[in-house]
Amino acid sequence: MDYRPSTMDFLTGFHFPAEWHPHTATWLSWPHKEESWPGKIGMIYPKYCEFIKVLTEGELVRINVANEQMAAFAKQQLMAADVDLKRVEFFEFETNDAWCRDHGPAFLINPKTNQKAIVDWGYNAWGNKYPPFDLDDVIPTKIGERLGLPVYHPGIIMEGGSVDFNGKGALLTSKACLLNKNRNPQLNQQQIKGYLQNYYGVEQVLWLNEGIIGDDTDGHIDDTARFVNEDTVVAVVEENKNDENYPILQENLQILKTMRLLNGKQLNIVELPMPDEVIYNDQRLPASYANFYIANSAVVVPTYRSKKDEKALEILQQCFPGKKIVGIDSTDIIWGLGSFHCLSQQEPEV
Repeated sequence: MDYRPSTMDFLTGFHFPAEWHPHTATWLSWPHKEESWPGKIGMIYPKYCEFIKVLTEGELVRINVANEQMAAFAKQQLMAADVDLKRVEFFEFETNDAWCRDHGPAFLINPKTNQKAIVDWGYNAWGNKYPPFDLDDVIPTKIGERLGLPVYHPGIIMEGGSVDFNGKGALLTSKACLLNKNRNPQLNQQQIKGYLQNYYGVEQVLWLNEGIIGDDTDGHIDDTARFVNEDTVVAVVEENKNDENYPILQENLQILKTMRLLNGKQLNIVELPMPDEVIYNDQRLPASYANFYIANSAVVVPTYRSKKDEKALEILQQCFPGKKIVGIDSTDIIWGLGSFHCLSQQEPEV
């Protein structure tokens, strides 16, 4: 018997769509926290704006900024990158940091009634690692109020980078993150599953174990395994048997092979290589090609000046035959311990 946190009649018919579902917009929070990119924040803007330029080719980009001065600085950077500012909207919602995947709104849609809603999960900066996070925590509700959408509050911690969806009732996540005692110590696995089913509108929760080395989120799924269509996942694998990530990713691969979808089908699994190690200031960074973002116009893939970049782009092109694959150098951005998927959150069309 599944645990249900409350009666959820008001969300019946709503679900969190797959990332390839058409977007109205992509939401971002303008990077401004120097402690997230110590000594390097000025270097990330050209590639960040290149990302935005690709997004504007197929959808609006909505950016949270603290004030007019930040918006003016952002416009200056975007103009330097030849971004069409008519496709960019600024919202004066101050944030603590830039990781909109985790603090941004979870948009649900109800295709039968053409309604949209927002789930505002609690946010504690990955287990209270980087306080303060009070501004980030209220972003979904502020956006819901501005857009005139109903906002629902489950009352537990949940981050967008910890979950991935096939749009057909399945959610993929990791035990290392969702069962970590720094998130929701009062809940067990079955109870957390109940929240996921109720508030994301899914029927099935698929669990992997650990995340990659250097990942300060305790194992977000968007660095290890991602749906690319309703029955296919890309699974990150490390080819070097002496690498710390090798046993972690092999274990996840074996678990994926045992999984069955709601219709009883096995997952199609496409192996995606890990890039060469990215080390900065003696710290191994969580560089992964799985941190791609599926936009309307393209799939944006982080690259790392690695000899494996081209192979990763070719594999993802085969996974998305109708999409343009755009690799953007994320070597500086990953110093913030995340990349393009971590920085963005999609707003789906109804």
